[in-house]
Amino acid sequence: MKWSHTYELFILLVSDILTVGLAWWVYYEVRVHSGIVLVSPEPDFWLPMAVITFLWITLFFLVGLYRPWYAASRVDELSLVFKTTLLGCVALFFVIFVDDEGTTVGPSARTLMLLYLSIMVLFVGGGRMMLRSVQRRLLIAGFGAHPTLIVGSTARSRELYEQVQLYPALGYKVVGFVRLERPARTARSRWDHGVKVRGGIDDLPALIEQEHIREVLIALDSKDHSRLLDIVTKCSGFPVGLKIVPDLYDIISGQARTNQIYGFPLIAISPQLMPPWEEVMKRIIDVSVSALALVLGAPLWFIIAVVIKLESRGPVLYKQERTGRDGVPFNIIKFRSMRVDAEKLGAQWAQKRDPRVTRVGYWLRRLHLDEFPQLWNVLRGHMSLVGPRPERPVFVEQLAKQIPLYKRRLKVRPGITGWAQVKHKYDESIDDVKKKVQYDLFYIENMSLRMDFKIMLSTVYHVLLGRGHS
Repeated sequence: MKWSHTYELFILLVSDILTVGLAWWVYYEVRVHSGIVLVSPEPDFWLPMAVITFLWITLFFLVGLYRPWYAASRVDELSLVFKTTLLGCVALFFVIFVDDEGTTVGPSARTLMLLYLSIMVLFVGGGRMMLRSVQRRLLIAGFGAHPTLIVGSTARSRELYEQVQLYPALGYKVVGFVRLERPARTARSRWDHGVKVRGGIDDLPALIEQEHIREVLIALDSKDHSRLLDIVTKCSGFPVGLKIVPDLYDIISGQARTNQIYGFPLIAISPQLMPPWEEVMKRIIDVSVSALALVLGAPLWFIIAVVIKLESRGPVLYKQERTGRDGVPFNIIKFRSMRVDAEKLGAQWAQKRDPRVTRVGYWLRRLHLDEFPQLWNVLRGHMSLVGPRPERPVFVEQLAKQIPLYKRRLKVRPGITGWAQVKHKYDESIDDVKKKVQYDLFYIENMSLRMDFKIMLSTVYHVLLGRGHS
């Protein structure tokens, strides 16, 4: 049985919808039909229940109650349910006033709010605790665990494996060991506990893809700390969780978050720092701004298309394959600013004063107008307004070999503009690319709506000054 996050999310949504609805029914019966509270006339039942259920599910999503759940504390989850419910009930406090206008209600709205809060925590919290208990039992029985690799030295890997085996509810199904160096073919044999040595660090990308690995646990000796960057680099670009044993915390201070269950501590490398509600708002802003700009800018886009067509033969729009989030390719759309035969010799780096650029293309690039069709990519979800610039697959592979952690840029949606674009000049050498990667990684580790707004304002400032294409 394969327990995917989609399946887990569906079950959790159904559970929450049922318990929220049940909580509303109990609250309604007490408030309207119990006789304890005098209400006249009787308020509607179904429409308020539907609206409130939708609002609760939305709020749960925004605070992160639908993120993947593995080895999480039920007490922590119940605490988050309580805090979220308290926040929602404070908002509903004002709705109760509106709903009770023109009716005769005995107790105050605050008493009703406290009643509803208690019922919600009891039903929703209780429902989730029951569901998580069932899920833990399934994990202990071997159902739904994440395929996992343990990377490290022989002694440390064996020790970590034994700890993982003691706590099956952590959700790790170890499918192999990976050594720091590629072992000889004869050394790739089963150990007495039934787990194979699958290869060395260089084999990680192939193993992750072939075995559908979801988690990589890192167990290094003190003398092997320098290999951590190599391991993280090999795993970059794949949707896997990376966790290390606690004694390595000092070398990644500020970039890790401790996850300790059953007294078994692990440290997650580069956890998702952007809260779910900010992720949702970021996408809402992307869709709103791109749709508005495409509609309002239509006359300008038409004029640009005509000018491009009059100046040189070829299509108005230029499509090119780029690598998107999690390595998924997509076709980026831009106004054509080069001659149609610009890449007759194959893929080439763009230059600051590129001779392939047309006269109209020069001004489009200088004013960044060639980038505006990418708003369609933003609208479709391929890109965001702010993020690392997407690169061509051939260059991604080249740069990944030269620049450590380059593929970590693929953890987020690429953007029309980014921190690297407003902080660094045009790419003229591999050193420029390396510098921009540093800025991109800084952005990924510090993503927030505040930072996005700062980048967008800086981009507008650069465009108004007419600074070069970046």
